[in-house]
Amino acid sequence: MLRAAEKARQESGTPPPAPSTEPERPPRTIWGSRTSLHVLAACGVVVMIQFAAPLLLPIVLSVMLFYMLDPVVDALQRWRVPRLLGSIAVVFGLVGALAAGATALWPQIDSVLMKVPEGTEQLRRTFRQARRVQGDSPLERIEAAARAVDSAAAEATPTTKSPGVTKVEVQQPWRVSDMLWTGSLSAMAIVGQAFTVLFLTIFLLYEDDSFKRKLVAQMESRNSKRITVRILNDIATQIGRFIWVQALTSMLVAVATWLALWWLGIAEPMVWGVLAGVLNIVPYFGPMIVTAGLAIVGFLQFGTLEMAALVASVALIITTFEGMFLTPHLLSRAASLNHVAIFLAIAFWSWAWGVPGMLLAVPMLMVFKAVCDHVEGLQGIGKFVGQDERPRHT
Repeated sequence: MLRAAEKARQESGTPPPAPSTEPERPPRTIWGSRTSLHVLAACGVVVMIQFAAPLLLPIVLSVMLFYMLDPVVDALQRWRVPRLLGSIAVVFGLVGALAAGATALWPQIDSVLMKVPEGTEQLRRTFRQARRVQGDSPLERIEAAARAVDSAAAEATPTTKSPGVTKVEVQQPWRVSDMLWTGSLSAMAIVGQAFTVLFLTIFLLYEDDSFKRKLVAQMESRNSKRITVRILNDIATQIGRFIWVQALTSMLVAVATWLALWWLGIAEPMVWGVLAGVLNIVPYFGPMIVTAGLAIVGFLQFGTLEMAALVASVALIITTFEGMFLTPHLLSRAASLNHVAIFLAIAFWSWAWGVPGMLLAVPMLMVFKAVCDHVEGLQGIGKFVGQDERPRHT
């Protein structure tokens, strides 16, 4: 039929139809299969991230420490200090400073830990007294109704018992040796990861220039090499500045909280100041946890809701001032992050890696944004993660 139609067209002198200029679209089945493959690949990456947390956590922490300490090692190298010696000195100097701070702070930490059981029992007594005064809460009445429905359903359901059959429950004896063995394995794993972070950070600091030269050598043209060097320098500067600003603001929050709690008469104010500084790394959730914890501490120590509210308000004012004025002033527009992206990053990494993931979520998001800003094809993701550069109308 096609040949007959072609012959008839030639006999009639009709010109052939013009070829279509529209690009051919792939069939829906192929498009759907590609989308399914992308979804499966993303799910596989998420599962791998969660499963490989013991391996990835030391690497991520080492990379963060590398970006934080690399400017110091570069300065020592400019002062004619060998890079290997400077890397070892900077890393062990940081470890020594942390160890000295923990040693000086340990008596207050021990005092806080000793007061935890007493404070917990005091909170229980307070809640019991409030319950007697107010009566049963709506939640307790709902639970009582649910228990009544369950018992009525159990009585209405006929039960059959086989004669001569007795239910036997086997319980394994609890042994102290099992607990000690499990605890020792966990301690050994933590020590092993600490040594991994320590030595990997030293190696990264020492091989900094070597890695850059090897990466630039893979580029073909001189223009590509120049662009690669600029991208690496911009990423290092941007991430290093972000990490140093986070460290500085957390230190200021810790000192301000410590002095404020000391002025209010809170016991062991330095411990709570350090905790406020550490949790300041986590936006939104960190200040909320510190505020709630200090409210409980103020209530347990002074026994009045007014003092609890005062202590919590002081901590909230310090963290609010830091988050709204100090950090935005120190960070450039290029290093600003979107609030939605920050919230999603904290939710995802806390689910994947727990508390370490919650603390590292924002720095990892900053690394991801810096890479997207300089890689062709990913600038759109970088703009979504970053703050909107359009002026806000008032």
